[in-house]
Amino acid sequence: MMINIENKTRSFQKDDVNEFSSYLEKALALLISKEYIDPALSGSDAEISVDVRLVGEDAIRKLNAEYREKDRVTDVLSFPILDMMDGRLSEKLMPYDFTYLEEKKLLPIGDVVICPEKARKQAEEYGHSMLREMVFLAVHSFLHLLGFDHENGRDEGIMFSKQDEIMNEIGLPRSSDVLPASDDEHPVGEMLAHCGYCALVGRPNVGKSTLLNTISGMKLAIVSHKPQTTRNNIQAIYNRDDAQVIFVDTPGIHKPQSKLSEFMVDSSFRAAKGADVVVLMADGRFEKPASVEIRAAEMAKKLKKPMILAVNKADAVSKESLLPLIANYSKIAEFSDIVPISALKDDGVDELMNAIIRLLPSQPRYFPIEEVTDQSEREISSELIREQILHYTNEEIPHGTAVEIDSFEEVLKDDALDSYDRSLIRIHASIICEKDSHKSILLGRNGQMIKRIGTAARENIEKMTECKVFLDLHVKVRKDWKNRQVFLDEFGYKKKDD
Repeated sequence: MMINIENKTRSFQKDDVNEFSSYLEKALALLISKEYIDPALSGSDAEISVDVRLVGEDAIRKLNAEYREKDRVTDVLSFPILDMMDGRLSEKLMPYDFTYLEEKKLLPIGDVVICPEKARKQAEEYGHSMLREMVFLAVHSFLHLLGFDHENGRDEGIMFSKQDEIMNEIGLPRSSDVLPASDDEHPVGEMLAHCGYCALVGRPNVGKSTLLNTISGMKLAIVSHKPQTTRNNIQAIYNRDDAQVIFVDTPGIHKPQSKLSEFMVDSSFRAAKGADVVVLMADGRFEKPASVEIRAAEMAKKLKKPMILAVNKADAVSKESLLPLIANYSKIAEFSDIVPISALKDDGVDELMNAIIRLLPSQPRYFPIEEVTDQSEREISSELIREQILHYTNEEIPHGTAVEIDSFEEVLKDDALDSYDRSLIRIHASIICEKDSHKSILLGRNGQMIKRIGTAARENIEKMTECKVFLDLHVKVRKDWKNRQVFLDEFGYKKKDD
């Protein structure tokens, strides 16, 4: 059996997915061996394969709307490939039913889509573990792929009895993992978890935004090879069964050169001040801490915040070369943990998450479990436009620009039931620069540069919104805006009072 799991959420850690996959392989193998399943499946020389995708509530809602014409969040969806009824093939298997992967012959029987957020809520309601609920939903779907049904007037008892049979045989019966009832102080839905805020600090361009995007599973923070990319604190919310971590990505700590720079540094210090734990990110390619990292360590020490050292880009160096780095950094602070990671490749990130969660207080979650950020689509769109300015323009331009969303209009489909059924988003945005010469560069010859920036930004915004986007960009000159508080306030770079 081959179970291919694509995890589009961070509700599951790698260990959870591995255990989940192991149970699914056992369940599918048992099912195929049953006498009520067509022997042509088990008798072929191909390996049975199923693709399982774990998605968020928005994604499964959209799938329901597209394929079932139901605007709702469900726990699971099944998409059979073979034409079967009650375990029997309606027609003989044909050569086109098979596929090949690295010389391995496969027989795909369908796709399964599961929403872990919905599954978690049901597990809490029913009083059993998340793992059991996820496996149960997968077994339920396997039966659908094999032609069993409990709708369309057919006997649901037949299908449900087979579900229980398989769950019992793989060692997850109904009574195997019942949890104690929650007490009156913390009812289901408000169960205690390790919950709190984590500030990411460090030198510019060290990979904080990349880590944030990896943790969240979506693009929340812009990423560029140019330093000081992030200007505002951006929150990403990470959920798992026993924890909720609210990450605050901060601008890189640097020496301020303008009022905008002062705002950025102030944002970093405020994030650390309000956090439960601070993660200092270092670049594994540089052996000694820079002055900005020393200041960050002193800041965390002054605020009496526990601090973790995350050594990013550790995949680019040998393990032996990390030893002097760790020794040098240990001189500037007493770290609760030191974790080598690659934010880009998602290596070591789960270990970092565990180290952070151990330091968080036990308390109810701050945010609903389905939320992944406090940033609106409008705010993220502004950053995605600025990302392309950073990407396409030269060193002089990027940090003298800001992006202001003038209008963000959602157009609904004619038969839309709610805001999820959007046919188009119209965005009008202004790129603010400091000099007329900068405006000429941003526009480019015959408007080619602004078109290039707009096309790339529009594609990324469409990926985020999963909707067609019309993007209209204009360039405006606001001389020395980075040092004029009226413009900083207008563009959202306003310092908050303590």
